Amino acid sequence: MSSLIHSEESQEYEALLQFLYMAPVGLVQISSDGTIVMLNPLSAQLLMPLSRDGELTNLFEALAPVAPDLQLQCSQFCADYGQICDATRLYLHADGAASGPQVLSLSMLKLDAERLMAVLNDITMQDRRERQLRKTDAWLNAIMTNIADYALVSLDKRGRIESWNESIGRVTGHTPGIKGQPYAIFYPSEATTPEQQLDRLREADENGWALDEGARLRADGSEFWGSSMTSPLPIRIDENSQPIQFNDEEAAYCMIIRDISDKRDASENLRKAAYCDHLTGLSNRRAFFEAADLEILRRKNALRPVSLIMLDADHFKAINDQYGHPAGDAVLCHLAATMKSVCRQVDVLARIGGEEFAVILPSVDLADAMTVAERLRAQVELIPAIYEQHVIAYTISIGVAAMDDNLTGFDGLMKRADQALYAAKRRGRNQVAFFDTDAADFPTQHIGVGHER
Repeated sequence: MSSLIHSEESQEYEALLQFLYMAPVGLVQISSDGTIVMLNPLSAQLLMPLSRDGELTNLFEALAPVAPDLQLQCSQFCADYGQICDATRLYLHADGAASGPQVLSLSMLKLDAERLMAVLNDITMQDRRERQLRKTDAWLNAIMTNIADYALVSLDKRGRIESWNESIGRVTGHTPGIKGQPYAIFYPSEATTPEQQLDRLREADENGWALDEGARLRADGSEFWGSSMTSPLPIRIDENSQPIQFNDEEAAYCMIIRDISDKRDASENLRKAAYCDHLTGLSNRRAFFEAADLEILRRKNALRPVSLIMLDADHFKAINDQYGHPAGDAVLCHLAATMKSVCRQVDVLARIGGEEFAVILPSVDLADAMTVAERLRAQVELIPAIYEQHVIAYTISIGVAAMDDNLTGFDGLMKRADQALYAAKRRGRNQVAFFDTDAADFPTQHIGVGHER
């Protein structure tokens, strides 16, 4: 009888192992402190890119770069059992082909006081399809929305304003004198670059339209929240049924600018829910990698400099230990505010890990990126954070890298900036270091370091 029971138990155990091995999702059982007790092969495959040392022993530590609040979220779940989070999206590094970030879905279940279960799934393709659908929704919304007022502008092949009409003056306050000027006149100075303006025209050529939303500028210098949709004009046909080529002075595009200031709050709330880090208000990893994907694609279509800054708050654990985690959060918010004060509107500022931040600098070469980084480092050192009457002085270490033809994707640029960041830390922190390709026979080992202190 006893042998029969043992045989049945053995069969059940083998069936369970077979289920775990064949399961179409990643399953990870952990203890309350994150120690991995069991994981199936698929979960090991999904998590391995997050492991720096090739080992997976603690799930909270493995996921810390992409889900820094997961451990806190689990510890604050008071029920005896139940679902802690459902289908939370984790955005991993972009791949070498710059085809976008890998996206994992994470659900956490509390089994009892000592055991948790993580369910992981690769939803990269689903996420890409949803991004395309969102673009389509934005386009349909722009067409179907009851347009109360708008400015219709025609542009030549280089994006210069070709015609003027009363609708432009009514919405923006401009006069016929703007003819011949680039359409950037409708944007705040730090909200776009000449290269980005041409990018939108190319996107309109490729997709049939290009839509963007953000701050716009009136003739009197006041700003409003607007959307701009740019479309190429239909190709004209001559008497021989041949397409007529536009010259540089003829209208090639039409642009519709709408004042949607009354919809800004709703639009911003939706954007923040999906794309903002909840603590600092900067872009989250999802927005960061989507922006990186787009910037690399634009650089392939038209060569221009792209730089990346990665930075860490020095000795951040000591700040948490001395003043407590709320004070640590205040330091991160202070750092985010300082980054906003130093960088341009067109730059992409993101929190990509616990105390790790990054900035994408479109149309900025390595030398200018170093200037921005040094200004940021000096500003943080000069003005300390303040939390509940405590003055908390801290410093940051910064790594800078620039895109070049030796790199095939954004992932390589991140690795360079990350290596420069660690070089800055190794040399004493509170420094800016850059990845010097000229000095690197083996880029993964040799780092050029500048601005030593």
